[in-house]
Amino acid sequence: MSSTALESLKASIEQIILDPKYRDVLSIVKGARNGAVYGAKVRFPHALVMMLLFRSGTLREKAKLIFRATKTHALNLAKFATIYKTVCYLLKYYGTSPGKEGPYDSFFAGLLGGYVVFGQRSRKGKISSVSQQIVIYVFARVVLALARLAVKPGYGLPGVSEPNNSTAISHYAWPVFAAVSWASVMHLFRWHDAELQSSLRSSMVYIYKDSDTWDGLRNFIWHNK
Repeated sequence: MSSTALESLKASIEQIILDPKYRDVLSIVKGARNGAVYGAKVRFPHALVMMLLFRSGTLREKAKLIFRATKTHALNLAKFATIYKTVCYLLKYYGTSPGKEGPYDSFFAGLLGGYVVFGQRSRKGKISSVSQQIVIYVFARVVLALARLAVKPGYGLPGVSEPNNSTAISHYAWPVFAAVSWASVMHLFRWHDAELQSSLRSSMVYIYKDSDTWDGLRNFIWHNK
């Protein structure tokens, strides 16, 4: 294909993607693209470090696990973005007020996407560790956002959202939250470590349990074991 034909094809495609009447539909496509790219960017370095530091096995086995985790993360975010934006589009144009976004469209779109993409089990009845990590990450951010919203003047709960109370609570809440979080995780790790998420448990074993054992300078300073 000549350069002229390529330029003509490019111009035709750009004319389509810049047409306002296709914007809502094409945003679904770009949402899937961005979900896949972001998922790969976030997961690959994390999986690389975790597999090399904490996983046993050959280099080939580790490479397969890294690829699998990266692929799962990327596909999950791409699928969720596709479902979420598709449902939002359908509710906007075919809902109770056609052409207007409803106040709970994003909630119901996220509800369906979360159930379909992150709420499923494997054929063996297990939940993907990648899905668990993503959902726990999201849940933690939701709890923090709701906590801030609860004390936000004009939006929050009665009493605690009053300006004076809100300022005091906002100032002292984080130290209390941090202390209780670490107290809880250390207690769970000490007495119920099997219930903790596997990657967190591995990290804590490395820091707190493996540091109790050494038989010489080699595995006291230079190596863990």
